[in-house]
Amino acid sequence: MFDKIVIANRGEIALRILRACRELGIKVVAVHSEADRDLKHVRLADESVCIGPAPSIDSYLNIPAIISAAEVTDAEAIHPGYGFLSENADFSEKVKQSGFVFIGPNADTIRMMGDKISAKNAMIAAGIPCVPGNNDPLGDNSKKNLKLAQEIGYPVIIKAAGGGGGRGMRTVHTDAALINAITMTTG
Repeated sequence: MFDKIVIANRGEIALRILRACRELGIKVVAVHSEADRDLKHVRLADESVCIGPAPSIDSYLNIPAIISAAEVTDAEAIHPGYGFLSENADFSEKVKQSGFVFIGPNADTIRMMGDKISAKNAMIAAGIPCVPGNNDPLGDNSKKNLKLAQEIGYPVIIKAAGGGGGRGMRTVHTDAALINAITMTTG
């Protein structure tokens, strides 16, 4: 069990982590941007550290500032919440390299799950049922792609291997729309 952790997030996400830590008797350090200094999670935390100006890129995505906050407060671990840096393998590695525990998946798992093809293949290898589809990247062969979509059955979803949050997904209902959707998603 930890004595103190840094919550590398804000708002409701940070509040949920803070409540769980309180129930477990763990002290909490809230990091915050200059604009968020009066948010509830900052006021309720045992300690707080300002990690930069309002733009997320300068604060909640600023890896050195978050690790520095853990260093100056003698925290043992960093909890990313979700969003921001929670799916950033480099952040997970840097936290560990800096001597802290990353409360979340290890960097290799984040990388594997960040690529939708490797993630699906890992799930299949683990015996987890997956939606029907191609387990390899789609190539440039239009006839092969049309045949695959017809075998699966419309509608099909064309999804970029990387990315997240549903961006880059195209639902396709007909052969006529398939090739354009593939081009738009992979191009």
